Amino acid sequence: MIPRPIPSALAVSLAGLIALAAGACATAPAAPAVDLTPPPRRPYDAKTQLEYGNPPPRAPRY
Repeated sequence: MIPRPIPSALAVSLAGLIALAAGACATAPAAPAVDLTPPPRRPYDAKTQLEYGNPPPRAPRY
């Protein structure tokens, strides 16, 4: 019995599957740098300034 070569459609699909598997194993891009600066402070409204003075006391830290 003579072995038959793989049909071209099967060979292309196997090559595509191998390419997809290799692409799935590739490393992910580096994560963007984290911005550690705090957001700007909110301006105090008139009610807060009347109740607590200017500037109001610091919030408690839990």
